[in-house]
Amino acid sequence: MERAHTICQDGVSSGGVLAHLERLEAQVNKSHKKSEELQSAQAEESALETKIHQLRHIRDKLRAEVKQRQARANASSANVEPDQTVEISEQDVLERKQENMKAILQAYHFTGLSGKVTSRGVCVCISTAFEGNLLDSYFVDLVIQKPLQIHHHSIPVFIPLEKIAAKYLQTDIQHFLFSLCEYLNAYSGRKYQADQLQSDFAALLTGPLQRNPLCNLLSFTYKVDLGDRSFPFCARLLYKDLTRTLPTDVTVTYQGMEALSTAWEKHRASHETLFCTVPLHRVFASFSREGEKLDLSLS
Repeated sequence: MERAHTICQDGVSSGGVLAHLERLEAQVNKSHKKSEELQSAQAEESALETKIHQLRHIRDKLRAEVKQRQARANASSANVEPDQTVEISEQDVLERKQENMKAILQAYHFTGLSGKVTSRGVCVCISTAFEGNLLDSYFVDLVIQKPLQIHHHSIPVFIPLEKIAAKYLQTDIQHFLFSLCEYLNAYSGRKYQADQLQSDFAALLTGPLQRNPLCNLLSFTYKVDLGDRSFPFCARLLYKDLTRTLPTDVTVTYQGMEALSTAWEKHRASHETLFCTVPLHRVFASFSREGEKLDLSLS
């Protein structure tokens, strides 16, 4: 009876030991696993550190090679003739400018621009016109170099050539030529109107037409006869915009002693409108067509 009890107790004890051993074995296995994972992580870390050192070494080597190449390039450029590379690029730019100039002259031959290539560059001819009438021509001899230069020209002194050149010549040769054409055509148009007024309608003026060289300020006196009465007027035309052929400011004043009637005041105002909107010589032509009689007899 005691032996059986002991065996039972020993059996229980044996079962507890086995369970304990199993737990210890599991803990050992878990510890081994963690140790292996730690060793694996340490190995990976070590490999990464080695890789980092290798990459840093490659980086330093590349930096050294770049510095050596830069030093060789600087030494090589120091042995090149001064401004050789700059001169080559500038030559390319000047050749392109010359080709561009040729293209402009060919494209706008029928707009009054023409020219020919010279040993220095190109000589541009600007032909002006007004209302279909060919007028004066002017030339500009350009030297194609850096910077572009005007060698000779026949532009009147009162045309702002230097201002136009300073604004466009070095940056936009096409704009330079078009702007110059605009000024010259406007000047020729104003001059043409004044010339026509003097030559075709001289008998209708009461005195000489007064004008400045730029023809942007004109003044003249004329009178309208109605029966036995005369109505003298004085006109002053100012062209503030030198690229226009029509005046920006017009003043027509009555020169008589007595006051104008309301009807004639409207007549005077209508003359101001005509001078602002119609070329000068055509205004006087319209006076004749409308049956208004302008007389030179005023002294």
